[in-house]
Amino acid sequence: GDDNSGRKVITFSCCRMPPSHQLNHTRLLEYLKYTLDQYVENDYTVVYFHYGLKSVNKPSLKWLQTAYKEFDRNYSVLPSPAFHVFLTISFSFPRYKKNLKALYVVHPTNFIKILWNIFKPLISHKFGKKITYLNYLADLGQHLKYDQLNIPQEVIRHDENLWRKQKGKLPPVVKVPPPRPPLPTQQFGVSLQYMKDKNKGELIPLVMKETVSYLKSKGLQVEGLFRRSASIQTIKDVQKLYNQGKPVNFDDYHDIHIPAVILKTFLRELPQPLLTFDCYDQILEITSVESCLRVTRCKQIIQGLPEHNYVVLKYLICFLHMVSMGKIL
Repeated sequence: GDDNSGRKVITFSCCRMPPSHQLNHTRLLEYLKYTLDQYVENDYTVVYFHYGLKSVNKPSLKWLQTAYKEFDRNYSVLPSPAFHVFLTISFSFPRYKKNLKALYVVHPTNFIKILWNIFKPLISHKFGKKITYLNYLADLGQHLKYDQLNIPQEVIRHDENLWRKQKGKLPPVVKVPPPRPPLPTQQFGVSLQYMKDKNKGELIPLVMKETVSYLKSKGLQVEGLFRRSASIQTIKDVQKLYNQGKPVNFDDYHDIHIPAVILKTFLRELPQPLLTFDCYDQILEITSVESCLRVTRCKQIIQGLPEHNYVVLKYLICFLHMVSMGKIL
């Protein structure tokens, strides 16, 4: 979902953490980094649901040390292991902390608040201002439309119990409108198959064609292409034009990074990534393959993709190769 300022929201729910002995914490760290990497180039918000963190599902100290080594942290004590990890990732690298605009901690314990006050001097005042404690989900509603979020039922029931104990009644019911069906011209947030069916069998989505074409003609020599952010509102406006089937002229925006961000946003919002979820484990296992066989293994994975995904991925990789060659030249 988005917050009230239009920024993307990332959620972390402690109650979803399985027992530590069942969890591959290396994969968890990779997943957290992967999730953040999709959004850190633009302003974003984090919502941390603390309820459900227990001794059985807390990350081990050994893993926390690994996380600190991974992110080059300079201090090693923060409240709550899961909260600790999320702060570590968010604040360690400049690329993660720069565009983090708010961190909402929902249902915090007194222990977290006390420890945070103790170790607050270790974190700059600017970072401290980004953190807000919220005792109820209704408080979260003042900052974002939390009905957009996938909040675990355990968290909702815990919130109802807290509300009942403190106020003697249940919290107000939030009416969630049914999801709107996608438009026939929709480009963002729909599958490749949907766009193909609505576009007379065309395999390459319109937004990919137009952004790639524009960047080929005007962006191959631009420094920082695909690394710079753009105005959130402008990106939303361009997305709306594409989804409504209206023409988009990138010359009107006078910013070469806008079509680059639009292309990244399109790929990020695909319901299934180009390399598909089924290939996830195979891709992770590439690092365990002998170096001389890795290229062959990559080819095998790519050749096993659905035909539509293969065609779109090939189109994208050919363009990215041109971008890399443009930087070399």
